[in-house]
Amino acid sequence: MIGRRFIALAAAALAATPLAASAQDYPPQPPIGTPKPFTVPASETYVLPDGMQVTLIPYGLAPKAVINFRVYAGGLNEADDVWLSNLTAQMLREGARGRSGAQIAEAAAAMGGNLGLGTSTHETTLTLNVLSERAPDAIRLISDVARHPDFPASELERVRQNLLRNLAVAKSQPQPAADAALATAYYGADSPYGRLFPTEAQLKGYTLADVQRFYSQNFGAKRARLYVAGQFDSAAVRRAIEEAYADWQPGPERLVQTPTVHPGPRVVLVDRPGAPQSTLRVAFPAPVAGDPGDVPFRVTNALLGGSFTSRITSNIREQKGYTYSPFSAIGYNPKEASWEFDADVSTKVTGAALKEVFGEIRRLQKEAPPEEEAAGMRTWMAGTFVLQNASPIGLIGSLSERDFHGLPANWLESYVPTVLATTAADMQRLAKEELPLDRVTVVVVGDLKTVKPQLRALPELRRVKFETVKPFG
Repeated sequence: MIGRRFIALAAAALAATPLAASAQDYPPQPPIGTPKPFTVPASETYVLPDGMQVTLIPYGLAPKAVINFRVYAGGLNEADDVWLSNLTAQMLREGARGRSGAQIAEAAAAMGGNLGLGTSTHETTLTLNVLSERAPDAIRLISDVARHPDFPASELERVRQNLLRNLAVAKSQPQPAADAALATAYYGADSPYGRLFPTEAQLKGYTLADVQRFYSQNFGAKRARLYVAGQFDSAAVRRAIEEAYADWQPGPERLVQTPTVHPGPRVVLVDRPGAPQSTLRVAFPAPVAGDPGDVPFRVTNALLGGSFTSRITSNIREQKGYTYSPFSAIGYNPKEASWEFDADVSTKVTGAALKEVFGEIRRLQKEAPPEEEAAGMRTWMAGTFVLQNASPIGLIGSLSERDFHGLPANWLESYVPTVLATTAADMQRLAKEELPLDRVTVVVVGDLKTVKPQLRALPELRRVKFETVKPFG
């Protein structure tokens, strides 16, 4: 591994040095400056006659441009046909307008990039990062793939087999099992948000006609957005967009569905007899995107578990050695959000690790953090936000999040000031309001004969119903 090789080389270099510099030979670390406001680059958003929205963002100095196409068609649109959106998306780049999948890849490579594809609950995305002068060509190539897929029958089985392998790998690992169990418990088995994986029989049963039906019912101009960011000839890009997209069929309006949640208290268990580790998930509802408490709760999350120097990480990784990479994050859906903590811990300390997680939540609820700690988290959050938006693809990510949730136009500009205005008292208050332990959902995947008694001994879980599930049916 690169990291280990670097460490070995560094150690050899130190061994060859007659006198190593001592810590006092170095000047003191300079103080951290006050984060600067983030200014969103000027952009232009307009709507084509067919209803597709376009955002152009001249940005940066490198002679490259990112073309990012998004259509609001994903798992939410599948009904009971789980992963049909994935299968459809993978088939998009297997052939379009008479070009084979290999020819599409070659065309992208000739422009200096490669055609990236992504799928999620809400979206299918196509992305090309190309040399500036090839931006119009990239726009046309993405249009061909998104608008004129050939769906070659000869490629269907190969694509299906790739997805079947992905499904088999997921079913063999504890982390996907924990994710599936949590989604079903939290959103319900009948919700598209609660179904992460199909059965093998489902995936084997999808036909080319199913793929074509999903595409025709869900892809169209009214559900699509195109972002172009970087250095590019604006006039040439606009012409290419109008030629490639202006005559697309409008198609259906975007489907928006706010999930119904089923918060705890609840403990969901998945048995893996003999497993040396337990996979943990801890979840609570969180402030929705754009609410007054949204950004302050993001700062609270960073302090609690969402950064490498967070309290939970310091406790169960650095001090206790229970796990290597614990983390917490906030997930957002339309008008719904959830806070989730994830970790893989040794089986014998499963209960102890959860005790510490609960303890850190209680500590923050009882006492506001010291100002120095709170200020450090504010600075870190503000700085990482500016850094993540320092590239065209990062900026597109932030703009698309704003647009997806229908946030105000100035949301990005207001982010850093809101972060910096979050007080230690705000963090304490939000921990109380948003993370009440009597509403916790806990998922544990592990050796239940060893783990269950540990969980039963925790005061927070003594009166909570335990249920054992099979996450993949």
